[in-house]
Amino acid sequence: MPVLDRTNAAEVERYEKFVRETPYRSLTQDLYWSEVKDDWGNEQVYVERDGEIVAAMSILIKSVPGGYSLLYAPRGPLCDFNDIELVEELLQEAEVVAKKHKAFALKMDPEQLYTEELDALYRDRGYEVTNVGATKEQLIQPRFNMIVHLKDEDPDSLMLKFRGRTRSKIRRAAREGVEVSYGIDEQYLKIFYSIYEEMGKRNQISIRSYEYFIKILKAFPNDARIYVAKHEEDYLAAAVTINYEGKLYYLYAGSSNEKRNMNASHLLNYEMMLWGIEAGADQYDLGGVFILDGEKDGLFNFKNGFCQQDGVTHYIGEVDKVYRPMVYKMFVKLVPKLQEIRKSLSLG
Repeated sequence: MPVLDRTNAAEVERYEKFVRETPYRSLTQDLYWSEVKDDWGNEQVYVERDGEIVAAMSILIKSVPGGYSLLYAPRGPLCDFNDIELVEELLQEAEVVAKKHKAFALKMDPEQLYTEELDALYRDRGYEVTNVGATKEQLIQPRFNMIVHLKDEDPDSLMLKFRGRTRSKIRRAAREGVEVSYGIDEQYLKIFYSIYEEMGKRNQISIRSYEYFIKILKAFPNDARIYVAKHEEDYLAAAVTINYEGKLYYLYAGSSNEKRNMNASHLLNYEMMLWGIEAGADQYDLGGVFILDGEKDGLFNFKNGFCQQDGVTHYIGEVDKVYRPMVYKMFVKLVPKLQEIRKSLSLG
């Protein structure tokens, strides 16, 4: 039964090789992401044909009241989601995990583009699908992502992809002396966290613990960087980014309350994209948004300035395999506790 044996070094190495090399790769499907989420259970399943792995899925496991559990494959599974026969073969392998943990559902939200045909395909097969018209409270991850494609770009051509006002802000920040540097040591992490914490208080939003970021850096020591933007003696913006096999993620970020008119975050993002170009990355993922309206949502307005040419990437949303319909209805439709689960699972 292809449930990954984490004690078998050779099997783990083969699994991880597939996960990192597949075109469907995703940071949160990596084995080491489950170490970041070490307060959750986790299992990995896969399908192999002719001795080769062709599909895989890392599953986080959350116990809920009543002795049941919710299974979640963040940005999984890793295969062509249009190939529903392969997906269902993978889900068949996951049955043993579902039974072992008394799961009421398995939730998937792959980095798969939305189409009406794909949406209908899964609905017709009996899956619960959440996408068009869903509110922020109904989703773990946003289904709208802001992605800048970096392949074949250079610093000048990249700049031309941005909105004119965004280009002006980047140039102004550089002209006025904002400096960007990076590192992965404790000094950089402390600077980042201080700014991140300040941003959380300003916007009245919950934030991750300092220890959470230590786990990220330990899990991805060769892929992560902490970028910091500074003007004179003031630290103005910072971000944690990971270059995961050519997918560069703007993972967590913050800006201070000081000198906000200096546009430090704009220059910071540009510099991180330049790292992506230098490293041969295919894309820079600014992360998700829930509202596609620059007048109503400042985050979308900021990210959209970089994605003026590439536009918004629409993912399929959440597709749930339901094992226990009554329990699923109770927890997903009626129990507010699930909102806490969603918050703790998300990247935000």
